[in-house]
Amino acid sequence: MPEIAAAPSVIIDACGLSDRGKVRTANQDYFVVAAVQKSVAIRHSNVPDDVLAHRFGATECHLLAVADGVGGRPEGDVASERTIAGLLDYVGRTAGCFHGLDVAGEHDLLTRLEQTVRAVHEGLLEEFGRGDRVPATTLTLLLLVWPRAYLMHVGDSRAYVHRGGRLRQLTRDQTFGEYMVALGAWSEEQAARAPASGNLSSAVGGSDITPVIGLVDLDPGDSVLLCTDGLYKHVSDEEITRVLGESSGSEPACRTLVELALAGGGTDNVTVVVVKTRPD
Repeated sequence: MPEIAAAPSVIIDACGLSDRGKVRTANQDYFVVAAVQKSVAIRHSNVPDDVLAHRFGATECHLLAVADGVGGRPEGDVASERTIAGLLDYVGRTAGCFHGLDVAGEHDLLTRLEQTVRAVHEGLLEEFGRGDRVPATTLTLLLLVWPRAYLMHVGDSRAYVHRGGRLRQLTRDQTFGEYMVALGAWSEEQAARAPASGNLSSAVGGSDITPVIGLVDLDPGDSVLLCTDGLYKHVSDEEITRVLGESSGSEPACRTLVELALAGGGTDNVTVVVVKTRPD
C-alpha cells in the first residue's frame, strides 16, 4: 500500500490481515485500517463493500481497529461488523474534528467514540433481546493523530507498542481470570489453570460493557500491533517482538505474524493490524 506522510517528520505505514484459521468454518473477525481527514480512505479491510462506501481524501489521521466476534454465541460476525461500521460512520461524520486537538477536544473525542461503541451495544441488545443469544464482540481501537494515539478497548483483543527492541502490552484482557487476579483472589498461575479464566467480563453486546480509554504518545520508529486472541494464543511475545523489529514494513509483518499463528495451530480466527512509523 502507499505510505502516508502523517506529519512533516514521520511516515506512517499501516496494514491489516485476517485469516479464519485451520479449525473455524467461518471468520468472525473484522478489522479496518483507514486514513481520515474530511473523508475516510479505506486502505485494508474485510468488511463488505457496501459498508465501506466512503470517499477518498487527504490524510492526516488514522483509524485502526480489530473486532472479534465472541464464540459460543450466534452471529458473532454481525456484532463485529456492526461495531467496525459504527466507528466508520462516526469518523466519516466528524473527520474534520481530529486535528489540532486541545485537552477539551481530546476529552470530547474520547467521549464520543465511547458513545458510538455503546450505541452499537444497545442496538444489539434492542434487536436480539438480552442474554446469551445476543451477538457479541471484542473491540480494540486506535485513533492516531500524530504523535498521539487514542486507545479504546473492550474484551480480550490486544494492543501492543514496540519501541527500542521492547514490546509493551497497552491493554489488559477483560476476562474473568484477569478480574480475579486484579482482586488478588487468584495468582497468575491459578488464572492460567482455571477453565473459566478466559470468559469475557466485558464485550460489545455482552451482559456488561466497560470500555477502557487510554492514550500513548509515539516516537518515530515505534510500531503498534492490534490483534485478536487468535494471534497471541499461538505466538509468543518474544516472536512478536522479533517480527516487529525485523520486518521492513507493515505488510510483511502482518503476513509473518499470521503465518506463525497458523503454524502454531491456527485454532481460532486470527487478525492483525500493524502500524510502523519512521522518520521521513
